[in-house]
Amino acid sequence: MAENAVGRLEHDDGGIVGGPLIETGPKGRGLGAARALLVGMLFIQVGGGLQGVLLGVRTESEGFGLAVSGLVMACFYLGFMIGTRLAEHFLAAVGHIRVFAALASVASAVSILHLLWINPAAWALLRMLFGLCIAGVLVVVESWLNDMATNATRGRLLSMYMVSSMGGLTLGQLLLNGGDPFGFELFVISSVLISAALVPITLSATSAPPLTVPEPLSLRQLISRAPTGVVTAFCSGISHGTLLGVGAVYAAYEGLPPSRIALFLVSATAGAIAFQWPVGSLSDRVSRRAVIFAAAAVAAAIAGILPLIEPGSGLSLVLVFCFGGATFPLYSLAIALTGDWVPSSQLNGASAALVRTAGVGSIIGPVAGGVVMSLTAPWTFFLVLVGAHAVVVAYTGWRIVAREGVPVDEQGECVPWSTRASAMAVNMLRRPPRSLSRNGGSGPGKAA
Repeated sequence: MAENAVGRLEHDDGGIVGGPLIETGPKGRGLGAARALLVGMLFIQVGGGLQGVLLGVRTESEGFGLAVSGLVMACFYLGFMIGTRLAEHFLAAVGHIRVFAALASVASAVSILHLLWINPAAWALLRMLFGLCIAGVLVVVESWLNDMATNATRGRLLSMYMVSSMGGLTLGQLLLNGGDPFGFELFVISSVLISAALVPITLSATSAPPLTVPEPLSLRQLISRAPTGVVTAFCSGISHGTLLGVGAVYAAYEGLPPSRIALFLVSATAGAIAFQWPVGSLSDRVSRRAVIFAAAAVAAAIAGILPLIEPGSGLSLVLVFCFGGATFPLYSLAIALTGDWVPSSQLNGASAALVRTAGVGSIIGPVAGGVVMSLTAPWTFFLVLVGAHAVVVAYTGWRIVAREGVPVDEQGECVPWSTRASAMAVNMLRRPPRSLSRNGGSGPGKAA
């Protein structure tokens, strides 16, 4: 992908020292310098993954109710959306290391504070604050990695980033088995893990990078260019928010023990890790919209079958693994499809709009899941997942029939991505120049 000329602010760790510059390409510092950042992010994700599944279990045991539990868990994604916007202002004011240290410290404290105020309102506020902090931390790490990436190391950095992100989330969910979820120990472990992330970052000799300001692109413009990407990102946000937000709540209300609740969620994230690259690679070789259609159809079918299977059984865990493998790549496919239709100069702005779109879906998902379960039965958790993917199937199928797609040989590369990544991370993506005959590099042209 061609480098974009965009305005950026150059600063040291203490504040802004430079003015607007023209981006001439990231500085290569090798993979060694990235290890401290990735280790720090791994600790953050492990601690955050543990806190997410732990709170899902505790909302049930504390008697919050299904609808209220969904609202509490959705507040993480509300905070995450706010955090991605505020982080850039924080970075411009005080620099990367200070922002990382401050937000990680607050996130660590938030984990402990859940023990002091056990009520829905307090937990909702704490969950929102935690989401804000995690978003800010990820923006710091992603912008740092973007500055380090070169053409030679970009692919490996992206792979290491995804392994640290999804692998950390999975390890955190497994740690539910490391203590009594109805006691205080796991809250302390989550806090300690998040605090430990400060060590490799603050002791790193890596200099803080400049802050890149992306060229803006409104959601209306994005819908006119790549409506399928927007719909897919929104519905994948609903799916991932529902699964990660109230999946543990559903499992707890079904009477599963903590060990099985952990396996339920780990099966989904393990499926994501296993299938992200194969599904993305397939979408580079055939019609990307067809892959989106097929993945969403498989996810909808599996979600429709799961209520018929005994919760927590071996067969259900295998199906959840396959469901994770079908649903989690959808967000990556949405970004890749959008990249096929948006000029390179607007890719960062487009990805920022997709992050917000998926974020709204991630807020709606847990709320809808909690309300539906409270009005009916816990198993209807899966109906929300069926509905989200059915929308993708119907809309993508219509677009395939109604509009000609991008020729396969003109499609960009699909890179595995997470709905918990910020738009800053997309700066690490680079695609070769391609023909803009579909839109001439400006104007909406035909839409995906």
